[in-house]
Amino acid sequence: MVERAPAQVRVASALVALEALALAAAAVILVAKTAAGGADSLARALLTAALAGFAAAVLALCARGLLRLRPAARTPVVVLQLLAIPVSYSLAFQAGRVGYGGPILVTALVVLYLLFTPPARAVLDRQPG
Repeated sequence: MVERAPAQVRVASALVALEALALAAAAVILVAKTAAGGADSLARALLTAALAGFAAAVLALCARGLLRLRPAARTPVVVLQLLAIPVSYSLAFQAGRVGYGGPILVTALVVLYLLFTPPARAVLDRQPG
């Protein structure tokens, strides 16, 4: 019998999938702006777009893994959310772009919280041995 993911894991997975979608959209926008001649450095703009696309793919796979209750999916999600916290804080408060950094910060904190709730830990913790 296939175990159904608890609500906390489903919500965390949905938020991670939303992050993946946002990064994919950012990659497309970067490529479009670069094609329109809006980039100072073509190589830097395309590299940034490629990294955003790669991160989107990783997050999408992790969201899928969380829904399938794969313990290995939690680690990269936690690492990426921990990396998002200082980036989003800097973007929101130091760069004055609260509209961009605020949602990233809130999402990262919510995903981390959800993945460490008792129901999520019960299904995602690796069994010893």
